[in-house]
Amino acid sequence: MAAVTVLPVSLSARFKGSFAYFTVKDRLPQILTKVIDTLHRHKNEFFEEHGEKGVEAEKRAISFLSKLRNELQTDKPVTPLEDELPDAALWNQYLDYQRNLANGSGELSWFQSPWLFVECYMYRRIHAALAQNPPIENFDVFKEGKVQNFFESQEAVIALCTYFQELLKNIKDLDEKQLQEELFKLLQVSLWGNKCDLSFSAGEDSSQKSSPLQSLENLLPYIVVNDMEKIWSLFVKAKKRNTEKSNVRVDIVLDNAGFELVSDFVLADFLLSSKLADEVHFHGKSIPWYVSDTTKHDFNWTIKQLQSANHMWMSRCGINWEGNLKKGVWVYHDHMFWTLPHDFSSMAGVAPDLYADLQKSNLVFFKGDLNYRKLTGDRKWEYTVPFHQALNKFHPAPLCSLRTLKSDTQVGLKPGQGEEIQASEPEWMVSGKYGIVQIDAAL
Repeated sequence: MAAVTVLPVSLSARFKGSFAYFTVKDRLPQILTKVIDTLHRHKNEFFEEHGEKGVEAEKRAISFLSKLRNELQTDKPVTPLEDELPDAALWNQYLDYQRNLANGSGELSWFQSPWLFVECYMYRRIHAALAQNPPIENFDVFKEGKVQNFFESQEAVIALCTYFQELLKNIKDLDEKQLQEELFKLLQVSLWGNKCDLSFSAGEDSSQKSSPLQSLENLLPYIVVNDMEKIWSLFVKAKKRNTEKSNVRVDIVLDNAGFELVSDFVLADFLLSSKLADEVHFHGKSIPWYVSDTTKHDFNWTIKQLQSANHMWMSRCGINWEGNLKKGVWVYHDHMFWTLPHDFSSMAGVAPDLYADLQKSNLVFFKGDLNYRKLTGDRKWEYTVPFHQALNKFHPAPLCSLRTLKSDTQVGLKPGQGEEIQASEPEWMVSGKYGIVQIDAAL
């Protein structure tokens, strides 16, 4: 019988003083307070649109969320979902599964449970607060922040769109070495674009004020795992292997809206324009999630904003990207699985359709910290554990994490590397200052 790998313990607020502890203690209640405040501020709008019914719904949602905040702050048990939404049964099964794991103590509370689970659970309950209260059920409590982030990142967006449109003019004349250099640049822009995360700053300003293109050289030493060469090899091999009949497909599992999303669009367009790929599939969230995560509305809104911008290159990008969607070379998907609490090792069992879809890809990019936590099970791994092992049998296709570190789990480092950074920068894993371009592929 094959040896069963013992998985390390889940990150949790029960470890006092840990990043998970401070997140559950301080950051999550702050986010709930902001959501309640947002609903308060839109009271008049709800009244204008829906009359008294809108105001009553707003009151019910606020009451639901205030109760939720109190349960969190007083470490009450995490209760089963009582709504009839399509994913409720899966959530409640997962809750039972976690209860059974908790050594039969039966109760799962906010501070005693795995951090990944309770954090996802909070966002799902925020969704329920609105979904159960028509006529305001489609109101995205995080939309304002995402819109603001986009407009505050305007200069960086202009710089990136301008750079990219200039690059497109002579992309056909680039030799292999130059093409590789441009790919590496745009991978790094997409990586550092991931700093713009509103859940990390509890919704405070985190926009990209200046173009990261200028600072790539200075940021290079902060990429603690850098597999860009392997990504290039993978594209070169895929091109050689693929005949005229079969397309090279790249998937991008999205993270934040705003500047980061624009940087993902630029990377995706570059892959098509350089003929490294033939189609790009984007995966977003089906409900508002983790403050700044991309939904279908954010995805379409961003392209429309670019199209109608009074800046030539921004508008050119928007028009081209709308064209890519119409032609079917860009495809947007959102699957319920991305907003479940499960880590990705459960995908084949819980969402076999999504797993089968990802198996069609030549390379799947997973953007951001939450995706990394779900890839590695959000556990207290030793730094040197191989990425392949931490993925715990999640291998639908070659995959790559583009992530700035905002939580204390990281694998695949060289011996002594983590300890060396830790000695001079104790907060290095949660500051967003360090990044990874980490691949898992049988090359």
